[in-house]
Amino acid sequence: MFRERDAWRYDPPYDFYDSDGLPVKNPELFFAVREERGGLAGFYFFEPCGDALFYGLGLRPDLTGRGLGERFVRAGLAFAEPIHGRRRVVLHVAAFNERAVRVYRRAGFVETGRHSEAFDGYGPVEFVDMEKPG
Repeated sequence: MFRERDAWRYDPPYDFYDSDGLPVKNPELFFAVREERGGLAGFYFFEPCGDALFYGLGLRPDLTGRGLGERFVRAGLAFAEPIHGRRRVVLHVAAFNERAVRVYRRAGFVETGRHSEAFDGYGPVEFVDMEKPG
């Protein structure tokens, strides 16, 4: 899965999400989403954090901006529930990614704060902290 994802290239400013072949931390927490023909369409990431579940995800670049986001987000939540139980779900999304912020809001997430992280080649990036009650 990770080699396929390494080939993904997003248009700016979303190229922030390009993996550039960097090693993945905790690969056991990732789940591949495959097309009928077997190609990688996206992935989910779930990490238990106390009473919450940290949620990450990604869609292949050619599938973004086509109205698939909310359904993809909700499908990931439904997939996680039998594994992790019904619990509060948290995520962080780059503030510039207004499309994703809107999708998460439609899926029931609310903003709980903001923080910044520094990244090589990008400098400080502001993130929106979001939560969906369990």
